[in-house]
Amino acid sequence: MTCADRIPWWPGLVVFSVALSIRLFFITLIPEDVLSPSTDWELDSIAMSLATTGEFANPYILPTGPTAHLPPIPPAILALIYELFGITKTAGIAGWLFRMLAQSAIWGFLPWIGARTGLGWKAGLIGGLAGALFPQWLAHGEALAAVMLGLLVVAVVRRWESVPRPAGSILLGAAFGISFHIQPAFLIVLVGYLGFELWWRGDPAKWGSAALVAVAALATSVPWGVRNYRTLDAVFFVRSNFGLELRMGNHEGAEASIDHPHFRTGAPHPRTHPEEAIKVREWGEAAYMRDSGDEARAWIASHPGSFARLTAERFAYFWLGPLDRPGIALLFSLLTGLALLGALEGFRRLTPPQFAALVIPLLTFPLVYYLVPWQHRYRFPVEWVLFLLAGSAVVGLFSRAGGSARTRAPEVPARERPDLDSGSP
Repeated sequence: MTCADRIPWWPGLVVFSVALSIRLFFITLIPEDVLSPSTDWELDSIAMSLATTGEFANPYILPTGPTAHLPPIPPAILALIYELFGITKTAGIAGWLFRMLAQSAIWGFLPWIGARTGLGWKAGLIGGLAGALFPQWLAHGEALAAVMLGLLVVAVVRRWESVPRPAGSILLGAAFGISFHIQPAFLIVLVGYLGFELWWRGDPAKWGSAALVAVAALATSVPWGVRNYRTLDAVFFVRSNFGLELRMGNHEGAEASIDHPHFRTGAPHPRTHPEEAIKVREWGEAAYMRDSGDEARAWIASHPGSFARLTAERFAYFWLGPLDRPGIALLFSLLTGLALLGALEGFRRLTPPQFAALVIPLLTFPLVYYLVPWQHRYRFPVEWVLFLLAGSAVVGLFSRAGGSARTRAPEVPARERPDLDSGSP
């Protein structure tokens, strides 16, 4: 019997159904003006431009021309929906349904991912149900990124538990290349995975195998890079906006969380400030982003203490939740604490490839987000790992509790008690 045969199908279906049902209920609570397509969001703005003009452009409050502010795949999917239904409320609802399906899918995948990574489908069932209970407002492609990462984690475990073949290396690299166009921060995850692979494998072929993965990932990224160079006259990795986000998080008066009132007026952004959008249009997006990055780096160099404080606070926000909202932060902290227990237990009982496949994304993916203002949606692509590890911790706690109960001295049956067997009253 294969491993796949031993994984029951029903836990994933149950989790997916629960997750989708909750999200379908919440869509009834969303105001109509929010359901309809709107240029209030970068994703919708670019998708509408793609659907109406064929240009990947205009993500800001004013038309600014071609852009690489977002990775290309999420807006392209939404643009396809707009092509099918028009720029209508029906299209807006379809776009929301797609995001909700993706959110539900990652929780439904968790029992399967748990079994494939050695934590067990029960850990995935518990973690998936817990995650399913908390629908999130995901503005961009975070849910799709989470699904992609889940599939990549399983693929990496399978690769490390067998002898990698050239075709498999090329396919894995291409899959990572595609994932960069959903979430560019997965590049750091790939670097972590290849670093572990080169350290863990002892055969000489490891260098060529890892190189095939890297080259395939790079080759998959070339077409979008060429488009950006021709359109924006600049070379960068997938997205253009890192300089802007760095400045948003590191300037005089900056705060760790994007929800702070300062960011409504005190941090100029072309999405909310027309004067900044005019600069983008006049200078060109690439030049504007370079200037923003230079401004941020100059401030960091002259304020190292403030930068260190902000970075530490963003780290705390990422793992402990919104510190200015104690109730929610408590839930975040509980999840992180349980996940840490699950990781410690996993370190003892998982194989090194299984453990590394789960933990490396947690160590690498957030690195860039410690430098920019915190938003909860940023961690959604890896949040399922926390729920899976937390589910494993819960399973372990119940197993130990059950084991302790079974090791207690059993009660002596009535027929073996001398006072009853003797026939005395």
